[in-house]
Amino acid sequence: MKENKLFTIDCGEFYLREFCEEDVDAIVEITSQPEVAEFLPDWKSTREQRLDWTINEDIPDNKAFFAAVPNLNQEIIRLGIILKESDEFIGFCTSGIKEELSGSNREVAYAISKHYRNKGYTTKAVKGLIQYLFQHTNVKLINAVVLPYNGGSNKVIQKIGFHLNGNAAIDGEQFNHYVLKKEDWKSIQSEEVC
Repeated sequence: MKENKLFTIDCGEFYLREFCEEDVDAIVEITSQPEVAEFLPDWKSTREQRLDWTINEDIPDNKAFFAAVPNLNQEIIRLGIILKESDEFIGFCTSGIKEELSGSNREVAYAISKHYRNKGYTTKAVKGLIQYLFQHTNVKLINAVVLPYNGGSNKVIQKIGFHLNGNAAIDGEQFNHYVLKKEDWKSIQSEEVC
């Protein structure tokens, strides 16, 4: 057993938890699914690459993120979506800087295994991360960039309350660019969040 207690956010049926080495195989499996690899090609990797990234980037980045709270700058957080019932890693939710966006450029990104789609988990996970960022950090605005033909992700972002802010050209492709301001988030808090 690990001595360190990992950061978690309780979301009811599941929790968000910072990445750990034991997540490597699940991350490789999820990011190899065609439905995920198409929209997050930079996440696809071999097991060896993912192990290296998890040990040398993901885990240290999360530690740097928590050390910086509440005053975030460029820090990145990567959280797994873990089912409470089985302790299974079923997806992930992250927030970091999207350099291709100007101004306040912190974004949220996410993926979930094809076996757990259309259950509301992704929406609830993103809400949980946003709630944490707006309540515990200096973040005032969060971006999301989604390919127009990614119907599922566009729905998730719209359900959460993001507003379409036009398009963003990234690596030669046009993305829907959504924003969510902290004050707008506060005004929609009458609905349940994790």
